[in-house]
Amino acid sequence: MNTLVFCNHCQKINRVPNEKALLAQAICGNCKSELPFHHGVQEASDAGLKKLISNCENLVVVDFWAEWCGPCKVFTPTFTATAKELLGKATFVKANTEICVNSAQTYQIKSIPTLLLFKNNVEIGRQSGALSSSDLKQFLLSKL
Repeated sequence: MNTLVFCNHCQKINRVPNEKALLAQAICGNCKSELPFHHGVQEASDAGLKKLISNCENLVVVDFWAEWCGPCKVFTPTFTATAKELLGKATFVKANTEICVNSAQTYQIKSIPTLLLFKNNVEIGRQSGALSSSDLKQFLLSKL
């Protein structure tokens, strides 16, 4: 199985094999730039987020966050661990609200952290606040 990863340099979507995703830094097949993909989680730009949501066939899990947000920092290890565990079943994306301003406005993000779930280009779930590992898995598995 593969995970789709958007290249911020050339704007292409790459298919990164799941078994490779956790072992090595992913490189864009088109421009050879380093992809923003670490430990099963990718960092998104507005353009990348839009393209991923519209092109991924599996569940897309987006964590809207900011560097200054305490609960966001507490939630990050839980999000990353869950991404590793569910790699291949969902695409995990972090969207910094200070960088992805248009996306935060489009999806009416009122508080952070906020998780949005998309499937077939449609929002199918939303949860605000930092979740425990078990609550996050339960929330995601109910949508897979």
